[in-house]
Amino acid sequence: MQNPFSNSRKFMKKNMGGYLLILPSLLLFTFFVWLPLLKNVQLSFYDITNYTMDGTFVGFDNYKAIFNNPLFLRSLFNTLQYIFWSLIIGFMVPIFLAVLLSEIVHFKGLFRTGLNIPNFIPGIAAMAIWVYFFRSEQSGVLNSLLNNLGISQVNWLYSPPWSAIPLIVLTMTWKSAGATMLIYLAVLQTIDESYYEAARIEGANAWQRMRIVTFPTLLTNIKTLLILQIIAVFQVFYEPLLLTKQNPYSYSLLQILYKTAIQDMEVSEGAAMGVVVALFLFILTFIYLKVTSTNEGKVRKR
Repeated sequence: MQNPFSNSRKFMKKNMGGYLLILPSLLLFTFFVWLPLLKNVQLSFYDITNYTMDGTFVGFDNYKAIFNNPLFLRSLFNTLQYIFWSLIIGFMVPIFLAVLLSEIVHFKGLFRTGLNIPNFIPGIAAMAIWVYFFRSEQSGVLNSLLNNLGISQVNWLYSPPWSAIPLIVLTMTWKSAGATMLIYLAVLQTIDESYYEAARIEGANAWQRMRIVTFPTLLTNIKTLLILQIIAVFQVFYEPLLLTKQNPYSYSLLQILYKTAIQDMEVSEGAAMGVVVALFLFILTFIYLKVTSTNEGKVRKR
């Protein structure tokens, strides 16, 4: 009969080098991610006036308080709006750019670099550019153009209230579409040209070739990047903070969390908000992992 402890020793001896290599990363991840997360969960069940554990245990009172907080509910609704507008405005842009770029014969490298330049600009610097662009005074770029056309200036990010979120999503799309485009472009370049040639022989036009060959190839990546985009947009923070500052019509969940926990020093409610945001992100991450595992299973079957 084979000794199970002997197999365990062989396994540990064989893999000890790998475990030692990942040990520093695991320790750092535990110290900087899991311990603060668990501490935040603990704080959410106490009545804390500062960042100590001297408060009293209040159970789920902090969670009841935040869901009775109109500003928190408003920020939750705003975050859903960010997701909605990111799918309407920004999701198809990288796909369109990748398909367009794949059809270009000359200067493809130049266009690829140019479209990806905004991704290299630091986020705060990029938002500073758009602040100047949307400035409500006559010195703003858009209002200056309107003034030259004889149209009165518009307070772009504050009036009407529903205009702020689509404009913020527009800036986010400008910033990140180039990087996502490169992912789609890399997939498009793996498509065998014979598929397109066969479609041409069958009389398929450009749109039919895209529908029959291009989009089915991109479908796996589209599903994955859709979930990743929702996760990223759910964590929007510095864009509305820099562009609209204290405008409640553009508050995101992370922005109201920052205001509650850091600016207003309401630590307990801020911790509860953090737990709620983390739960949303865990659910979205679980969906992402299920989608990717399903896609990997389909690839193996092929």
